[in-house]
Amino acid sequence: MGEVNVSFSDKQECYTFDKVAKQANGSVYYQSGNNVLLATICVDSDSIVEENFLPLTVQYIEKSYAAGKFPGGYVKREAKPGDFETLTARIVDRSLRPLFPKDYCYPTQITILVLSADENADLQVLALNAASAALYTSEIPLSSLVNGVRIGRIKGDLIINPTRKEMEQSSLDLFVSGVDEDLLMIEMRTFGDAESKGNALHLANLIGENKPLSANELTENELIEALELAKSHIAQRSKALKESFAPFIKESLKLSKERKSFFCPKIEQFIKENHVQELRDIITSLSKTERHSLLKCFADKIAQDWLQKNPHDTESLEERVNESLESLKRTIIRKMILDEGKRADGRGLKEVRKIQIETNILPMAHSSALFTRGQTQALVVCTLGGEMDAQSYELLTDKSTSKERFMVHYNFPPFSVGEACPISATGRRELGHGNLAKRALESSLINSSAQTIRLVSEILESNGSSSMATVCGGSLALAAADVDCTSLIAGVAMGLVCEGEQYAILTDIMGLEDHDGDMDFKVAGSHRGITALQMDIKLGGLSTEILKAALFQAKEARLQILGLMEEARSKIVLNTQSLPSSQIFAIAPSKIVEVIGQAGKTIKEIIEKFEVAIDLNRDSGEVKVSGGNREKVNAAKEYIITIASAKDKPNLTELYKVGDVYEGRVKKIVEFGVFVELPHNYDGLLHISKITNRRDESITDYLKEGDKVCVEILSLNKNKVELGLKQK
Repeated sequence: MGEVNVSFSDKQECYTFDKVAKQANGSVYYQSGNNVLLATICVDSDSIVEENFLPLTVQYIEKSYAAGKFPGGYVKREAKPGDFETLTARIVDRSLRPLFPKDYCYPTQITILVLSADENADLQVLALNAASAALYTSEIPLSSLVNGVRIGRIKGDLIINPTRKEMEQSSLDLFVSGVDEDLLMIEMRTFGDAESKGNALHLANLIGENKPLSANELTENELIEALELAKSHIAQRSKALKESFAPFIKESLKLSKERKSFFCPKIEQFIKENHVQELRDIITSLSKTERHSLLKCFADKIAQDWLQKNPHDTESLEERVNESLESLKRTIIRKMILDEGKRADGRGLKEVRKIQIETNILPMAHSSALFTRGQTQALVVCTLGGEMDAQSYELLTDKSTSKERFMVHYNFPPFSVGEACPISATGRRELGHGNLAKRALESSLINSSAQTIRLVSEILESNGSSSMATVCGGSLALAAADVDCTSLIAGVAMGLVCEGEQYAILTDIMGLEDHDGDMDFKVAGSHRGITALQMDIKLGGLSTEILKAALFQAKEARLQILGLMEEARSKIVLNTQSLPSSQIFAIAPSKIVEVIGQAGKTIKEIIEKFEVAIDLNRDSGEVKVSGGNREKVNAAKEYIITIASAKDKPNLTELYKVGDVYEGRVKKIVEFGVFVELPHNYDGLLHISKITNRRDESITDYLKEGDKVCVEILSLNKNKVELGLKQK
């Protein structure tokens, strides 16, 4: 057993190796404060995966006992992973995947268990650091150690690894992983101003003062500054931990098995000499679809031509042709980009594909937007609801259930890429893409707690960058639903092709360039700056120079797309027949009681008359009116404002005096007496004891509603008037 104790940012960390899970190929018992995680690595070294992908699976599992809780729901046992667990597993996977050699083919399982967690834990950072330590010291021969860091921004100051409580005050959430000074993975989002997060009264004042609302977008230079801080912290950790972990690295497994390589230089040369132009033409066709039927037919043709010249060379011919063809295809695509500055579909490196936008094409939906960019098409539909429509969720370290009032659900049906498959349950990729779009759009919402909003993105056609099409379509769908936002948000996916010192950055990548490129870099934001970013690198790391160039190239594309979106927004026609409406405004808190009325009479009348729902905040004076008809909602708002703006009634003692006698009208009969309408619009109570002392008699034996009765003021108590019966 070995133990490593280190301290970073005044936080103590303890890595214990070979204490538990000793049967695994690598494990670490990791403690940071009161947080304890177990990360294990297991490799099936007796079998290999022949398909050309890295067979790595990451599971992140939270145990309810870690926070002294029972699992929620009917069954008191951990079962299907929640969204946070799935998204955390993706972060770890995307950070560690680039470390593995390209030809690594052994099924590998990384499992992270959360055994103890306190309320301020950043479990995503802890999970990555634990998994990386277990992998680095495992029997898998890898020489790189990944470290993760989260950067916050509070009142303009950048904070390293802020606590969850500090993050509530932060305008930035930046998660970065890297090796030494190279970046591997970035996830970033911004948070809107406090006013735009839900304080309706503050918001009303803000608008009245004509102050610009902001989603706290980050400029490209500000983001570079934050990334430099993250790189410095990662490099510091990498150096210290590598030295500390060195004595505990296990002896490497002897991984002798390899994938069968069918690459054939002779066949590749044969294609170059006889079919290279035809292949270039097919690559151009492939840029228009992700279906590879053309490439398959071409491979069959090459095999037939090869057999005519080499009739006895039949062994594994199909596999050799396919692998050689794939290698040559990748080489041609990359050379076209690097040497000719030309892409498979004929675009320049900075050119965005043609964009078409239609809004509110679904008449009965609250709003919809069909966003088409090249061969990628997203139909995004917005539905508005109330408090009861919010999604309940519970995080491990939360003491109570929370409500998610803004949801983005991304669906990727197989027909979008021409595959003959049934639609199945939501996968990790769909969950991740929806989460990215949500992070991009959420900070632009004004008063996001006022209603529940669900965006559903149906990807109808896909050839790259469908998550960014979801961002663009989602922003337009919000506008088409008349949801208040600080600005439109657009997204664009960037790519990279790098060979040695030579590199090219690609704007608005398609599927072909994503597959054969070196980077997937998605940037979303407004005309003011960036609201969300996600980067995955297939290389060993990414330099600041390339990252900075990619950010500014993405800005050019984003501004271009926003221009087209602004034009589309100006033509939106609301679905008034199906679109619900809500109004949030403020009145004096002292007037809330008048809106409610005696025994709730006034507010009930408003609800019935205008067919609306009304929420009142007695402390702040905030009023929310919502309903299915916009005109009735607006009319109800005006009615409430009229009540609230009426002059206060004078004090009771100014209107009445004890001993005064009035003739009033019986307004309402209750078990304990009758309410009598007096002059000056006040009601007084004539108790049953003042009418009869006999229990076998009913009030209705003496009085009925509408009867006129002579009464005397017996007492005045606050807003209550006690009456006695007076004989004329």
